[in-house]
Amino acid sequence: MKQTIGILAHVDAGKTTFSEQLLYLTKQIRERGRVDHQDAFLDNHSIERARGITVFAEQAEIDYEGNCFTLIDTPGHADFSPEMERAVQVMDAAIVLVSAVDGVQGHTERVWQLLREAQVPTFLFINKMDRETADAAAIMSELHDSLSMDCFDLGLIDHGDTMSEELAEWLAERDDTLLNRYLETGYDKESWMETLKGLVQKGIVFPCGQGSALKDIGIGPFFSKFATLTNRTESCETSAPFSASVYKIRHDENGQRITFLKVLSGTLKVRDELTAGNLAEKVTQIRVYSGTKFTAVSQAKAGDLVAVTGLSNASSGDTIGLDTGRVQFSSIPALKAAVQYDPAYSSKDVWNVFSILDAEDPTLHAIWNEHSQEIEIRVMGVIQLEVLEHIVHERFNMNVTFGTPAILYKETIASTVTGYGHFEPLKHYAEVHVKMEPAERGSGIHFKSRCHTDALSPGHQRVIEKHLFERDHHGLLTGSPLTDITVTLVTGRSHNEHTSGGDFRESLFRALRQGLEQAENLLLEPYYAFKMKIDSDHIGRALTDIQTAHGIFNAPETFGSSTTVTGRVPVASFMNYSTEFASYTGGKGVLVLTLDGYGPCHNPEEIIETIGYDKSADPEYSSSSVFCAKGKGYAVPWQEAKAAMHCDVE
Repeated sequence: MKQTIGILAHVDAGKTTFSEQLLYLTKQIRERGRVDHQDAFLDNHSIERARGITVFAEQAEIDYEGNCFTLIDTPGHADFSPEMERAVQVMDAAIVLVSAVDGVQGHTERVWQLLREAQVPTFLFINKMDRETADAAAIMSELHDSLSMDCFDLGLIDHGDTMSEELAEWLAERDDTLLNRYLETGYDKESWMETLKGLVQKGIVFPCGQGSALKDIGIGPFFSKFATLTNRTESCETSAPFSASVYKIRHDENGQRITFLKVLSGTLKVRDELTAGNLAEKVTQIRVYSGTKFTAVSQAKAGDLVAVTGLSNASSGDTIGLDTGRVQFSSIPALKAAVQYDPAYSSKDVWNVFSILDAEDPTLHAIWNEHSQEIEIRVMGVIQLEVLEHIVHERFNMNVTFGTPAILYKETIASTVTGYGHFEPLKHYAEVHVKMEPAERGSGIHFKSRCHTDALSPGHQRVIEKHLFERDHHGLLTGSPLTDITVTLVTGRSHNEHTSGGDFRESLFRALRQGLEQAENLLLEPYYAFKMKIDSDHIGRALTDIQTAHGIFNAPETFGSSTTVTGRVPVASFMNYSTEFASYTGGKGVLVLTLDGYGPCHNPEEIIETIGYDKSADPEYSSSSVFCAKGKGYAVPWQEAKAAMHCDVE
């Protein structure tokens, strides 16, 4: 079965150069490109070559000693973490590069966490070992401290797959069966290698090689051992039902929508009909991409990573053929920015452009802001905005800029309430009661139902669930997106003749809003997890700055003349701190900032006043219910809605 390999790293660790060497080694390219020469095979977009960074996760096919792989080179810059994270979901194994000069950096730790959560077997490669300051032993120690004590040196296995005694004992300590065999009969090459392969593929131990991607040192031996340890003997079962995971969405040079799939089981053929969302569509072409070029094939089987045409409704994270719902991604933008453009462009044309980009990167979450009459997008950072300007100009021949990025606040509730919504203008009818409870921070919105089918049919309950997730819901404090709430459908009512799906949308939204009116509302803001390493003489200044920024920190750790501090701090008060930090440390300090989810806002009153949201003037939402009397609909304010409900209330 073909395997998908992901290449991941912090920016500038040599990830793309490593990929070039692999492609050259496996005879997929005739000449090795270089990032600084702007001719890397997988950095094929002009913005990538101009900036020398990977922006898009691109793939290439590899054949090596009878094994077939699809290689994915992923972005290493934090601004493009969502692109990297979407790629992780389809990886069968991963190679994480760590610079021997810079060591384990913030993004490396983030990548490691994602791979562990996704249970992807992971190898490490210490790159840039040709540098004078490189210290393999020090980096291995850092890997043990920062990532896992179960990282081991691949150099302890020779080319005949024989382990050193040191590695054999280390491995035996991690497997009881092997330990007993070791104590009884000693080392046995075949048993040890089979056990090692199993532990690697289960993500229990992590092989680590070293070398230099730029100088082509150590790449061949490393990949040879990688292929051995990831080799799987299971056959491809083509008779199983077809299932696939949607990896990404792109549009080709003709504007045709391309859906990238990782086939999980079964077989896919051209003209097969797939259901994505609630829409069944036929696959018109199956493509296997390698860089910018593709080969059209007649079918794809389990393990293949392919692109198909003909699907217009699938989104990144969808699963096809499996009832597992959508994959939830954890890289969430903390900033928003308004799209600015020449009045000569119509708003509709600009909106169409960002609708296409939003399909390719759902974290952009393009919306039309009624209050400001602007298109807004969500972004990870300033570099992403600069890249978007370039993309819009190059692909759509349109010049746009963006307003100054602003913090994307969110809202939740701190108390449990029941919301009531009724929608009954003439010839319409629906009632919904929902229990709203605070959920774990960062978990989003969840739906449950304890509504009896005597009250609402299973079909009507599914309609209500669908409407809950079809859009963002606004909080009452600032109109920011609502999050971290469990919504439980308690009961409801429909009418045999007058109820349609849209009626449930209206009653649900009114129930949510009515519940918010009763609840204790909480404003949330994004936080950084920070790690700073500075000269001990500057520690007093650093800790004062953290406290001034309303952050918290763990006990500082001092090693020699330097001190390391970790903690958590609001993005709003620390997003421009890097320049100040570099100034007082003389450029010698190290500051790593990683987005770390949301927490209570440190200055909610100030933010609420600044935003000035008027909850009663939001045209998209109403907390009032609509009832009908004498052939006319009339509004009942939220305070009186509970008493007017037709269903029994809690």
